[in-house]
Amino acid sequence: MKLSELHVGMAVIHPQHGPGTVKAVTEHGTEVLFNDGRRPLDPEAAGLVPAEPQASLTALTLPLEDLIGRTVDSLVDRLGLEKPDSAVRELAPRWKSGKLVLHPHDPTLATKEVELEQFFHKIVMIRNNLRVLEQKINASEALTSAEKFDWQQYLTRIYGSLTTFNILFKEKESQF
Repeated sequence: MKLSELHVGMAVIHPQHGPGTVKAVTEHGTEVLFNDGRRPLDPEAAGLVPAEPQASLTALTLPLEDLIGRTVDSLVDRLGLEKPDSAVRELAPRWKSGKLVLHPHDPTLATKEVELEQFFHKIVMIRNNLRVLEQKINASEALTSAEKFDWQQYLTRIYGSLTTFNILFKEKESQF
């Protein structure tokens, strides 16, 4: 395997040491972490092979922008995230084209107006990021069950604090 084909975090297989993970790539070689320890290797001489199927994009018959767009759309769908432009469609109809107006107590200070679509988008992004955080906590192998439970309690309290904004959502299942 050529050095240029390796990247940090890549799973590889060595003929003697078995499966490993690339931990560093330099101009002269690589360091791979195996079950029996970390070893510096010359990937071509060591006979490293990828542990996972690899893709090559030479002679691409599809514009790169389309490939990237399709990949991003697939990832967004797989993670259950919402696209920024779709978030506004979840806003309850009575709030569309509305404004959030903040009046400071001090009359010498200016009033601040924010488009509700813009504000709602920020709320949806908070919700989406909390969901991703929750998935990462639940999937973490580094956290104990007790630690996961503690973190889940924090998330539950955050969701509870954000329920005030449920009035903005069109669909009940999209709420906090």
